[in-house]
Amino acid sequence: MVAKGEIVISQSFQFLHYGTIQDPASQRLTWYKPPLTVLVIKKVKDLSVYSPFVQLVEWLIEEKHMVVFVEAAVIDDTHLDQFPSFSNVKDKLMTFRDGKDDLTDKIDFIICMGGDGTLLYASLLFQQSVPPIMAFHLGSLGFLTPFRFNNFQDQVNNVLEGNAALTLRSRLRCIIIKKGEVDASDKNSKEKKGSTNLLVLNEVVVDRGPSPYLSNVDLFLDGKHITSVQGDGLIVSTPTGSTAYAVAAGASMIHPSVPAIMVTPICPHSLSFRPIVVPAGVELKVSVSPDSRNTAWVSFDGRKRQELLHGDSLRVTTSIYPVPSICAQDQISDWFDSLAECLHWNVRKRQKHLDELTDLTHSSSNDTLDSLEQAELLEKDG
Repeated sequence: MVAKGEIVISQSFQFLHYGTIQDPASQRLTWYKPPLTVLVIKKVKDLSVYSPFVQLVEWLIEEKHMVVFVEAAVIDDTHLDQFPSFSNVKDKLMTFRDGKDDLTDKIDFIICMGGDGTLLYASLLFQQSVPPIMAFHLGSLGFLTPFRFNNFQDQVNNVLEGNAALTLRSRLRCIIIKKGEVDASDKNSKEKKGSTNLLVLNEVVVDRGPSPYLSNVDLFLDGKHITSVQGDGLIVSTPTGSTAYAVAAGASMIHPSVPAIMVTPICPHSLSFRPIVVPAGVELKVSVSPDSRNTAWVSFDGRKRQELLHGDSLRVTTSIYPVPSICAQDQISDWFDSLAECLHWNVRKRQKHLDELTDLTHSSSNDTLDSLEQAELLEKDG
């Protein structure tokens, strides 16, 4: 039996000699039954989003007869009172409060209105299965928000009808085990959850915090000590996060459909410490080196920052709950369009064609020398 809001991602596989390779174009959105509930997340403190937000929720309620959820703070926003049409649907909106209300099995799909932060926030709200997310570009960057709002009715209708491709963006499960806590990964010990257990879409960052000393942390891969990191810190990111903090620290950009985890040092104290890519599913362990002069600090998608003390450990692995991000076109087109538009990837002046260089191709060296001599004579006469 399918739970409320559950979707099917139809996939076709191409059989090769050594296994299977998934075709990105095969990931499509398929509804078991028509979606009835939608969560609308809008960017906060941005006046330009109010009008599109009112248009969208009014259309979803009045035209599509859907149940619309919004954050409780949206209802209390006095800026929305300037839109007369909002008063007609205000009482019909369902609300929730982050950290207090559980949205599990209540939402069929999500619409984000703003920048990349709105999609990261949606990921944070759902720490297990995530409904499909349709993200409209109404923010400053918009790398993860491929949809434009000018014809939102047609685009939302396509999604409701199941005419959309998906990108399954992997997340990282991050667990902090404090000194003295039982390690849940140890099969011989009594299982106990860590003090922090979060799923992140972009990255988890370990840094030296306010200390003037270099960070000194040990990195393990599936229990094997790989290296000790000395520098400003370490970034463990998903392929989605490769185009965020990681690429600014010198890492490569990886398509979100690639099953991998990226490990990127921040200003390492070694010229040979380059970013690495490891297979999805391995477990990374990061802990403060016993001889480190200072502790470390950890943040998760830029939130919930906390100190990592001597004896504490951070465990990171790929989560079984990805974020299904709805494509405006398809996986490949959306990603490369974002690289070009948001990061200006490979944007440069084009080299001129030889036919355009007439002053060089149609003149000899003697002609060039003669023209220089004539210019010198004109300068002297002047």
